[in-house]
Amino acid sequence: MTDTPGHPAHPPGSLCLVTGATGYIGGRLVPELIKAGHRVRCLARTPAKLRDHPWAGQAEIVRGDVTDAASLAPAMEGVDVAYYLVHALGTGRDFEETDRRAARTFAEQARAAGVRRIVYLGGLTPSGVPGHALSPHLRSRAEVGRILLDSGVPTTVLRAAVIIGSGSASFEMLRYLTERLPVMVTPSWVRTRIQPIAVRDVLRYLVGSAGMPDHVSRAFDIGGPEVLTYLDMMRRYAVVDGLPKRLIFPVPVLTPRLSSHWVGLVTPVPRSIARPLAESLKYEVVCDEHDIADWVPDPPGTPISFDTALSLALQKVRDAQVVTRWSSASVPGAPSDPLPTDPDWAGGSLYSDVRERTVDAPPQALWRVLEGIGGENGWYSFPLAWAVRGWLDRLVGGVGLRRGRRDATRLRVGDSLDFWRVEEIERGRLLRLRAEMRLPGLAWLEMYAEQDDEGRTRYRQRALFHPRGLAGHAYWWSVSPFHALVFGGMARNIARTAEAADGPPPLAQPAGSATAAGGPTPGAQA
Repeated sequence: MTDTPGHPAHPPGSLCLVTGATGYIGGRLVPELIKAGHRVRCLARTPAKLRDHPWAGQAEIVRGDVTDAASLAPAMEGVDVAYYLVHALGTGRDFEETDRRAARTFAEQARAAGVRRIVYLGGLTPSGVPGHALSPHLRSRAEVGRILLDSGVPTTVLRAAVIIGSGSASFEMLRYLTERLPVMVTPSWVRTRIQPIAVRDVLRYLVGSAGMPDHVSRAFDIGGPEVLTYLDMMRRYAVVDGLPKRLIFPVPVLTPRLSSHWVGLVTPVPRSIARPLAESLKYEVVCDEHDIADWVPDPPGTPISFDTALSLALQKVRDAQVVTRWSSASVPGAPSDPLPTDPDWAGGSLYSDVRERTVDAPPQALWRVLEGIGGENGWYSFPLAWAVRGWLDRLVGGVGLRRGRRDATRLRVGDSLDFWRVEEIERGRLLRLRAEMRLPGLAWLEMYAEQDDEGRTRYRQRALFHPRGLAGHAYWWSVSPFHALVFGGMARNIARTAEAADGPPPLAQPAGSATAAGGPTPGAQA
């Protein structure tokens, strides 16, 4: 077996541990590793979020957290290659310390378990800029890379700038800014030079890194074949998408903070994610080398050009084949507590609004309506009220309604759905959503398609709210007068739609909502 450049020192069949499998890159990497002949083990804090992925039956899924050594140790047993695809961005002001602690714990457990290689996807940092001058986002990514390289385990650090692929935060930001604003006053960072890379190339380098020989332990810059400004990228997007020429006027007064509000206002990407992206775009991020090709050779036609990457991503969106989205990962700061099973809530308060209706349609017809809710179909009642709630959420830094759906007809546990997240699905019977809008408490919406003792179809709907402090109680009582209009109308319209022979027609779309539909599909990623 040779370990010369371009030839893997380790054949396929390695056991690969993938962290961040519920996220955008991790969810796409797993099937690519399986396709390459590797065995895959996924580490997830909530394994249920992965159970509906098309590859779930081909991978081992274990519960664990990169900050918890006790859960990492068994997850690392027998692992050859450990992929580190997580970060604590947006979890609070001390996210850099959280990232630091998690990377050290991961490195220590990998070394103790005898892991052969660590692979980490980080951010491309600008040449000649000292670490203290970088944005917190880039500074933390760079520090994590150094910690893993110092672990004593051979490590591959891949450093990428803007990743272009259907559903990526960078692509969604570029897409919505260009499509929605024919005339733009933009921040000065639109003139910054960037070397974007197609998600297909990122995945190819990640998979190929598993076969690197043991003596290779270093960082590699990865990028596409072109260096562009963000201004170039918006203009090129308009051409590829067949849009009229965009008029763009950069101004120096828009700070990263102000421009993150601007991005949050126009695109589905919330301020908590837009701000680090905007801060990173202040710097010129261009590859200094392309040594990765010595160990993971580029086939003809790769790295993929920017225009081709855009075309591939747009085609995936139009064909409703977006495998993962930036919102696949949980939103920082959003409630993540599952619905407790303790009926008494350990003495806590639980408010509920329950609606039931008999539906003159089979349960299957009702379920199709429930699984198609949100996105372009809306929420079946008072669109203005939903739109206002979405805008209020955006104003306080929440996700709002514009995340839409990953897939137009089918949901899976862990999917984001406007300002909800799918917490549980019992296919054909129950859809439970957990609220991710900013609230003084925890909220869920449950929808059931059932049959009663007489064989009639029954629709049952429960809105549940667990208040946090006096503000939570005040919130519930302030909105409860509108429940008959919002939740009552929702139950009526869902029942009526299920009774229609042709299934759910498009309803009035709440202002500000958008759909980036898609679904799992085999083959290459875009």
